[in-house]
Amino acid sequence: MYRESPQVAVEAREKAYSTRLEDFQVHDHELFRSNTHWPWFERLRKEDPVHLCEKGEFGRYWSVTKHRDIIGVDGNHGLFSSDSERGGITLFDAKEPNERTSFIGLDPPSHDAQRKVVAPMFSAQNMTVLEPLIRERAAKILDELPVGETFDLVDKVSVELTSQMLATLFDYPFEQRRVLPRISDFLLDFPEPEKIGEADPARQAEMFAMLTPFVAMWEERKAAPPKMDLISMLAHSPATAKESPEQYFGNIILLIVAGSDTTRHSITGGVLAMNETPEYYDRLRENPALLDSFIPEVIRWQSPVAHMRRTATADTEIGGKKIREGDKVVMWYVSGNRDEDVINNADKLVIDRQRPRQHVSFGFGIHRCLGQRLAEMQLRVMWEEVLKRFKRIEVMGEPTRMRNNFVKGYLAMPVRVVA
Repeated sequence: MYRESPQVAVEAREKAYSTRLEDFQVHDHELFRSNTHWPWFERLRKEDPVHLCEKGEFGRYWSVTKHRDIIGVDGNHGLFSSDSERGGITLFDAKEPNERTSFIGLDPPSHDAQRKVVAPMFSAQNMTVLEPLIRERAAKILDELPVGETFDLVDKVSVELTSQMLATLFDYPFEQRRVLPRISDFLLDFPEPEKIGEADPARQAEMFAMLTPFVAMWEERKAAPPKMDLISMLAHSPATAKESPEQYFGNIILLIVAGSDTTRHSITGGVLAMNETPEYYDRLRENPALLDSFIPEVIRWQSPVAHMRRTATADTEIGGKKIREGDKVVMWYVSGNRDEDVINNADKLVIDRQRPRQHVSFGFGIHRCLGQRLAEMQLRVMWEEVLKRFKRIEVMGEPTRMRNNFVKGYLAMPVRVVA
């Protein structure tokens, strides 16, 4: 079975602690691809928890790395804005008019009105409706796995389950479902630093081809009576029915990314964590009730969304540092979830953690993830079905991680299941 080389972790730690703080660039995508970002954030939490970076392709920004400070920023949308005209929610400062962005790039009241349109899809009542369908699909996916042979877990399980769920949420053609996670991967495939801002006609054409079918779906749903799918909800609500094509696409893309990536990468991350602590798998098989704590703990441990960005609307302070109006403030969820001041033994996945939801993976405040219930339910159902079928899931080689500082996830991971 695969085991991560301890030498890689040692070298990463030595480099993080020998680099001058003023030279820190924790936004470097390569740190996330190589899984060597951890000691850099550890040092910031200890020595400079609100850190100013003035170098790099993303320009000047503050890194907020402590759990309490992240909650303080995320919970104060008046002082820390998500507005796309101020820069939006990512490190990349792509300022654009509000009429061309998704609701996550808006402040109240526009944000609240648009978010309420799709909120019923993710209600507790609708989760009860969706759970039997998810269980049926999860069982079918697992029953078709090649027992005793090495296969790619990301492709066969993580992406497949989430693409099926996305197709259901959008009432999208089921046989074309793999287009949906492809849209997410396409957007999160960051170019090399020297190529940022360069036009790429081939990529633009591919993205256009993937999004074009959503135009016909909009017109079709708008002409039909309202239904319980996300496109119909957007087409019939007064808050979104007259939005621009750019804003419609923005909301579609947001819902695709948010609806797939937490579940998808936490499935893979959970299997990887089990590989490192195989005794946990046996404990779960003996006592499946532990899934109640294991599922949110996996989401904390994986931290699928590495960061969110805000922009200060007035001069203020965070952790004693003076923040100026207009400053870019980045909340590193991936760091807050490893904060030992709040979470004991934070670097380790603890299967029976007493307060497993004390994490910031879903954000905090008005932008807290709408799909939290859906993500946790899909993960629980998947693991319940896995535990019924397999004695072990063995990771057979190094996972291929995304080169991305926004979504922390996996492109591939070879595994073998033992019946």
